[in-house]
Amino acid sequence: MIRYAEHGDLIAILDIYNDAILNTTAVYHYKPHTLEDRSSWYEKKVSDGFPVLVFEENNLVVGFATFGPFRAWPAYKYTIEHSVYVHKNHRGKHIGTALLQKLIEIANANGYATLVAGIDASNDGSKLMHEKLGFSESGIIRKAGYKFGKWLDLNFYQYQLRGPEKPIEE
Repeated sequence: MIRYAEHGDLIAILDIYNDAILNTTAVYHYKPHTLEDRSSWYEKKVSDGFPVLVFEENNLVVGFATFGPFRAWPAYKYTIEHSVYVHKNHRGKHIGTALLQKLIEIANANGYATLVAGIDASNDGSKLMHEKLGFSESGIIRKAGYKFGKWLDLNFYQYQLRGPEKPIEE
């Protein structure tokens, strides 16, 4: 089941995110986050009107997804960047796909024009998932990060949403 996250889900979200920090190149952080970090993140997402979704299976949160601003300048207001994370024991079950499909639905309903994904170049599973959902590769930044003793390249993918009926410059 996909639903909006609640404050009580933050421990599970934190566990999933910290595993990604410590064991993967999906997140370009070095140190685990604290519950206070995740709480501040969640409160900011909610107050800014951005979705935080969870995938619940057998009463356990096994994945989460969100989106937020791509860049801070006003002309980028119709472009958002998303994140999708799935618990290590639940990958390969199309949970990420379901969460991303829901984010696309929400983004379309809110008048966004472009959905961006920044994916570590070695994450073939994520790249394939995005391609299957209609994302197209839009570029690569070489040596974008350094983690686990090696340089990391970052692929960018984008998905064209419906966009607003009448975009404005404000």
